Amino acid sequence: MMGFEEVIKALEEGSVRVAEKTSDGWKVNAWVKEAILEGFRTGRLVDMSKDEYSFFDKDTLPLRRFSLEDRVRIVPGGSSVRSGAYLAPSVIMMPPSYVNIGAYVDEGTMIDSHALVGSCAQVGKNVHISAASQIGGVLEPAGALPVIIEDNAFIGGNCGIYEGTIVGEAAVIGSGVILTRGTALYDAVAGEFVPKSASGQTVVPAGAVVVPGSRPILRGPGKEDGICVSTPVIVKWRDGRTDASVELETLLR
Repeated sequence: MMGFEEVIKALEEGSVRVAEKTSDGWKVNAWVKEAILEGFRTGRLVDMSKDEYSFFDKDTLPLRRFSLEDRVRIVPGGSSVRSGAYLAPSVIMMPPSYVNIGAYVDEGTMIDSHALVGSCAQVGKNVHISAASQIGGVLEPAGALPVIIEDNAFIGGNCGIYEGTIVGEAAVIGSGVILTRGTALYDAVAGEFVPKSASGQTVVPAGAVVVPGSRPILRGPGKEDGICVSTPVIVKWRDGRTDASVELETLLR
């Protein structure tokens, strides 16, 4: 079994991942999460301040340092990456943004200003995470699936993707959509709710275009008061017009 420092190094190299896609779907490597958690437990709080800025964290969890050879574009302005995170060559970070420990961000992905990629989140190739969006971290429990954003997905501004939600390949999440494990996702094209995964995760199907929506409470005081609950809606499936509307980002790469 690899020790904590070996796991961190392997995570940064991309040779080890918290979760991997198999023929049966996404699988969690719980032992990797357990190694990360061990680093939190054994670390000692130290002063990591630099210049006029004050920082204090566990000595086992420093910020990751990059070199030009990593070919990751980190634009000046306050972004940071914690140790144990993988950023593939050609990833772009706009300032300020943050990538936490255990995260995996694949080639060609753009992380826009004020965006977060949380601990252990898995982000595929050519994904756009728009400004102020949050890709939640799922570090505990060790066996829990992290948030998964598959290849070529587009996450609009001010979105929140949390609690092990899976966003399928080439899906488009419109601005302001919140997706959690408990979120009901409605397919307006088929006229039915999208089923959860076998382990209870919310799953956005590949190519789906999702916008914010709501549905009325049907019983109790909420019904009487006209209260609605958030229910994101699949309004269409990705097509040429959708591709054109999200293609501007290629000019920034």
